[in-house]
Amino acid sequence: LAGTLGGAGPFTVFAPTNAAFAAALTELGLSKQQLLDSPALGDILKYHVLGARVLKAEVPVGVDIPTVLGGAETLRIGSNLAITDRAGRVATITATDVMASNGVIHVIDKVILPSAFRRV
Repeated sequence: LAGTLGGAGPFTVFAPTNAAFAAALTELGLSKQQLLDSPALGDILKYHVLGARVLKAEVPVGVDIPTVLGGAETLRIGSNLAITDRAGRVATITATDVMASNGVIHVIDKVILPSAFRRV
């Protein structure tokens, strides 16, 4: 992910809180070390990134939005700023438009998962 985000961008990153990561570990039945050792971690992180800067006012609502993971790994954002991942799980954007040198960050309350994620 460092290689991806180290570029000029722009990017949009949906950044889960620490509590969101802790809840994901419980939900998935994984330890922190198991997740860090997982080859799927890179895909999970890339699923949280869009290859364009998208501010809150520009969020495309109700359409499939491609992520830098590629393929059919899209997400949808509702008018209530809820993100639905490929598994139908929902995360809420809790803080918006945190500007970064190469894009923008939106804080979310849940780790979102690509469709291909399997417990490892």
